[in-house]
Amino acid sequence: MNGILAVWKPRGMTSHDVVFKLRKMLKMKKIGHTGTLDPEVDGVLVVCLGKGTRLVELLMDSPKVYYGEITLGMSTETEDAHGEVVDHKAVEQPVSIEKIDKAMSTFEGVIEQIPPMYSAVKVNGRRLYEYAREGLEVERPIRNTVIHSLERDGEPVYNQEIGTQSWKFKVDCGKGTYVRTLAVDLGKKLGYPAHMSKLTRLETSGFSDSESYTLEEIQTLIDNEEIKDKVATIETALKHIPKTDLDDELYDKVKNGQVLLKSDFEQDFQDPIAFYYNDKIIALYRQHPEKELYIKPYKMFV
Repeated sequence: MNGILAVWKPRGMTSHDVVFKLRKMLKMKKIGHTGTLDPEVDGVLVVCLGKGTRLVELLMDSPKVYYGEITLGMSTETEDAHGEVVDHKAVEQPVSIEKIDKAMSTFEGVIEQIPPMYSAVKVNGRRLYEYAREGLEVERPIRNTVIHSLERDGEPVYNQEIGTQSWKFKVDCGKGTYVRTLAVDLGKKLGYPAHMSKLTRLETSGFSDSESYTLEEIQTLIDNEEIKDKVATIETALKHIPKTDLDDELYDKVKNGQVLLKSDFEQDFQDPIAFYYNDKIIALYRQHPEKELYIKPYKMFV
C-alpha cells in the first residue's frame, strides 16, 4: 500500500507511538510521519505509507495551522502547561482586547525565535532536551520562521483568584515554528510571563482535521477492508506541485533517472516539477545544483 494517511493523534501519545501502532495494524514496516507533535498536543499527524515515504521531506516543508490557548501570569520550564512553573507575575487587571490584538499583530510575517530548551534541536551534537533534563541551559541559535496569520478567537478569560488571563488563538505558520515559544514571546510583549496552555494541530502537509482518522476508525476500516479507499494517493499529495505530462521518449529518460535539459520542455521550469505518464506520478525533478540548463531527479516513484 502506497500513499498518505492523515491520522488524528490523541493527547498522551508520541508521534512515534502512532507510527508503531500503525505498523502493527497495517502489517507493514515502511511508514513515516511528516512532522512530530509533542505528546500533549493532539491533532493531524500525516503518515506516509510505502513509496509515499519518499514524500516525507517534501511534505514537512508545508505550512501548518494550529488552534491553541495562551495563558498570561506564569511561565514554565517547558513553555507549555506540563512543565514546572519558573516565573509568576499576577495579572492584577485584565489586559484589554485591543492591547492583546495589537500585540498579536506584531508577530505576523517573518519573525525570529530561539528554540526552547525542551526541543529536539541539536546543539554540539546533542538534543536540547538532553541538556534540559540535566538541568543545563545552553546558547541556542536564533531561527527565522514565518507567521502567515495569528488571530485571537473568542473573549479572554480572566481569573482574579490565581492572577491569570487566557484566550484562544489560531495560527497559520511555516515549518519549524515553535508555537510554545510564540506564546512566551507574546506574553513578554504584554509584560507578563506566559505559556501555551493548550494546542491542537488542525492542518499540515495539505491535510486538515476533517480528512483525518482516529486509530480506532483506522482499525475499523482495516477490519472492513476499506482502508485502501481512505489512503490518499501520492498524486493527490502532490497536487500543489507544477506538473508535466511526458511523451514516450521523455518517459523512457525520466524512468531511468536521466539528467534532462530544461529546453526539452515547452513550459517554463518550476522547482520542483512533477512528471506524469498515463496520469501516474513518475518522478519529481529539481534544478541541477551545478548545471544551470539542466534538471535532475529528486524523488523517483517507478
